[in-house]
Amino acid sequence: MNIILSDSEVSENLLPFTFTRPMSEIRIGINTIHEKWERAFNTKISYFQTNYLSELYPFVYAKDNFFISGNILPDENLVKTIKLLKVGEILKDTHQNLMAFRYDFEKLKKQGGAKTVIYENDYKSIIHKHDIFTLNHEVLIDDFNNLTKSRKSCVLNDSNKLIGNPRNLFIEEGAIISGATINCETGPVYIGKNTLIMEGSCIRGPFALLDQSVVKMGAKIYGATTIGPCCKVGGEINNVVMFGYSNKAHDGYLGNAVVGEWCNIGAGTDASNLKNNYSEVAQWNYASKSYENTGLQFCGLMMGDHSKCSIGSMFNTGTVVGVCCNLFGADFHRSFIPSFSTGNRNKGYSKYPIEKLLESEQAMFLRRGIEMSEDYKKMLVTISNIQ
Repeated sequence: MNIILSDSEVSENLLPFTFTRPMSEIRIGINTIHEKWERAFNTKISYFQTNYLSELYPFVYAKDNFFISGNILPDENLVKTIKLLKVGEILKDTHQNLMAFRYDFEKLKKQGGAKTVIYENDYKSIIHKHDIFTLNHEVLIDDFNNLTKSRKSCVLNDSNKLIGNPRNLFIEEGAIISGATINCETGPVYIGKNTLIMEGSCIRGPFALLDQSVVKMGAKIYGATTIGPCCKVGGEINNVVMFGYSNKAHDGYLGNAVVGEWCNIGAGTDASNLKNNYSEVAQWNYASKSYENTGLQFCGLMMGDHSKCSIGSMFNTGTVVGVCCNLFGADFHRSFIPSFSTGNRNKGYSKYPIEKLLESEQAMFLRRGIEMSEDYKKMLVTISNIQ
């Protein structure tokens, strides 16, 4: 089976996160969507997405192909249904949303057309960027069960306090945990390889800490929270998904939020997730180029890749920050900040020069022992040119 995870018009709803990745590279639960599908089919899977991402996320085409919408999350029944699709069959849900199709040009030409198959079961998908944190609770539990099934956890040492069933805690090799309180009654807790949880940290599940990430002293983390690989987190965090290689290492509050890769949130930064009048939060939507009601009472910061803010920054409820922003100043920032913006609300925002951006991001990569590839640089330049 040659399986391809395909972007669609939904990708625009998921901006700014899909400026720099296909939909299927969004992290939710423990893994990215792409990793979930590879685990479900036990095979390598390629991407079909916007042209400027093709060098970083290659498209592999074969004679017989299964295309699956990259915003859909796999489950056992859906995987079985897709495997049974015949050439030329299109899988749609009861609302006529395209889910998957099987394509072989020669066979389809002989058959004379495609046939629609209706999928009548419920399934999970991300349609709006806030779905990433609202669905994180149940997806994290699903991922925990799939990743830890028939495996043995490393042992939590006696310096820590565990609340709840030990079966709901899984620790990978190389993790160091000292003097922490971990509550598994509210959901499972997954601790990745070579991670560090420092003394005084308080964690409530469901929670996932991916490989080589650090929870700093005295952190207060509420579920459902996912901290991707190579991150540092501290302060107070509640229902946050952080994709990877990003830092919120100091005191300050972040709740009901999504943070991309290579971001840095300055010490003492606070981001509101609840309006003073308790009304539903409106948030910038790139597809409609307007603010749209999320239907949520709690909705916090959405920060795209490579964006950073200085110490003491403040963000209003539901603020959307594009990619590659450099923000500073003590006043509240605007509730939508376009990509490649630098400055603050009082003095105004200007375009962040791509040369300075590449210089600073290269330095950030090197701190992690990673060399920024030419293809990656080209991607950032392309995004800068279209903003």
